[in-house]
Amino acid sequence: MPAVNNASTEEELREVLSRPYAEDIELAERLRGDVIVLGAGGKMGPTLVQRLMRALREAKNSLNVYAVSRYSDEESRREIEATGAEVVGADIMIGRELQSLPDCPNVIYLVGMKFGASGRQAKTWAVNTYLPGRVAERFPDARIVALSTGNVYPLVPVDSKGSVERDEPGPLGEYAQSCLGRERVLQHFSLQNGTAVCLIRLNYAVEARYGVLLDIATRVFRGEPVSIEMGFVNIIWQGDANSYTLRALEQCKSPAEVLNVTGPDVISVRALAQQFGERFGRPPRFSGAEAETALLSDASKCHALFGPPRVALDDVVELVAGWIERGAPTHEKPTKFSVRDGQF
Repeated sequence: MPAVNNASTEEELREVLSRPYAEDIELAERLRGDVIVLGAGGKMGPTLVQRLMRALREAKNSLNVYAVSRYSDEESRREIEATGAEVVGADIMIGRELQSLPDCPNVIYLVGMKFGASGRQAKTWAVNTYLPGRVAERFPDARIVALSTGNVYPLVPVDSKGSVERDEPGPLGEYAQSCLGRERVLQHFSLQNGTAVCLIRLNYAVEARYGVLLDIATRVFRGEPVSIEMGFVNIIWQGDANSYTLRALEQCKSPAEVLNVTGPDVISVRALAQQFGERFGRPPRFSGAEAETALLSDASKCHALFGPPRVALDDVVELVAGWIERGAPTHEKPTKFSVRDGQF
């Protein structure tokens, strides 16, 4: 099990986030055909590409991995270049740039827009719903693992285990609706062209620089009130989410497969804030009261396929607490997990 709470620098954090599990290496041994990662420059992409490259090296498999992004963040580009993957700078919303990409039988699709979706609804729908169809048309014969979100589900009672894949979606707000649109478009092309697809409904991936734990811990550390109206959440270590996403290449099907990806527990936001308060030596403050419903997913299907997540919640809590105390860098992108009306 990775000792995540020992990471004290970004270099050490990236190392532990990208360290492949035995199952990742076994996948890399079986993998045939090059891999293209679209949206590789985002929060998840750099360490996912690095994990894949490390797994391929250990498996002695010399496949090419193409990491595609607009690369507005030069640090992400440098991180990925250092892995040995081939960096491709492209804006795939531009037709000729999408068409110019190399043909690959394995596609990992990480492109999406959430932050700033309110007020930019047209772009949100273009990125989240229109573009996936263009990608499916570009790679009709590939296996496509596409990142979606648990936000496509409705809020459910907090005493439930969360929504399962067969439940009817009930997205709140245009961001979540556009994400369901992404799924429906990919499902359409999976049926029309026989494209093998796996849709990953992820919530919420965390690491030291980003995520629900960082949001809660930062407010406790600063003495700011923690909203508890969305009183319960699911959490998964980003490294575990990366591993599941890579291994989902072997779960792609037509009609498209759907897979919830998150941790096994329904976790109290109040309890997390209290845990951080004890760590920091300052009692947390709260705003609001726990509602009877929350955005929750049941990932039992994923865990049955791949095994449970490797990294324990307490270890990530300790990592995040130490990260904040040291004033280490973060992505400065709040998750807005407490939003209940879908307005991101």
